[in-house]
Amino acid sequence: MADLSALSAVLGAGLPATFTFLYQRLENLLDRRGESEAETDLSAAGVLSGELSLPLIANQQALAERQDNLETLRDVLEGYRHDPARIDVADVRLLRMLGRVRGTLEDIYEQRLTFVGEEDREPSGPSARQKIKTLHGRATGIDADTVVGPVEAVHEVETVEAGGELTGIRARYVGPPPSR
Repeated sequence: MADLSALSAVLGAGLPATFTFLYQRLENLLDRRGESEAETDLSAAGVLSGELSLPLIANQQALAERQDNLETLRDVLEGYRHDPARIDVADVRLLRMLGRVRGTLEDIYEQRLTFVGEEDREPSGPSARQKIKTLHGRATGIDADTVVGPVEAVHEVETVEAGGELTGIRARYVGPPPSR
């Protein structure tokens, strides 16, 4: 489960851009029913720390489970969208709501969303978090031929039965893109 705590006030002057980024992702998820977002649809330049794996692809089950929550968050944040002067780092309620949006988006997109100024957080990028009581078969956190940038796989497994197999990350290449 992603961190649903409030966004940090260290975002300072970057809060309006952070708000815009999160609100656009929220709207796109709800209005486009989780269709993937291509790179050209993202206005993350200078807002995010790290690099997202694009296109953003929603986990449809996670989206369905959080649909009502997402709609409520959009309703709460709509007033800020229509009156950007209200976006202020001193607004604890806003920071708390944006933290919830971020945490929910991280669960749905299975990627961390870390903003410039958040030095105490891992950079943006793919992540997998699995909490398994008893593993009978196989579980894989991330399986990709190419992984660029930071990636994280976290597994909490109480018991692995005989024949059980847990893979954290399976990839042919992890690291910065090769030079051309």
